[in-house]
Amino acid sequence: MLTLLKRPSAFIPLVISTGFLAAFSVGIVQGTLVRQPDEDVAAHLFQILMPAQFVIIAFFAISWFPKLPKPTLQVLALQVGAALAVLAIVYFEHL
Repeated sequence: MLTLLKRPSAFIPLVISTGFLAAFSVGIVQGTLVRQPDEDVAAHLFQILMPAQFVIIAFFAISWFPKLPKPTLQVLALQVGAALAVLAIVYFEHL
């Protein structure tokens, strides 16, 4: 699994999700994560990078699953779990 995590298609989605989680955490702690009438740059980055992340995850799965199924599933679990954590924060923040 660690050898697969060195591949860009494996670690880039994790970096994207970790960056969003860090940004949301800072926003929650500072109290700056509030609804705004107009979206800012962070919202636009989120809207661009999240779909791109899912495309990268799909590319990773298609590329590596036939070669190394078990490690690929482990990395996919990390990638999907990180993406779902970001989406959960966005969902519950807007309730």
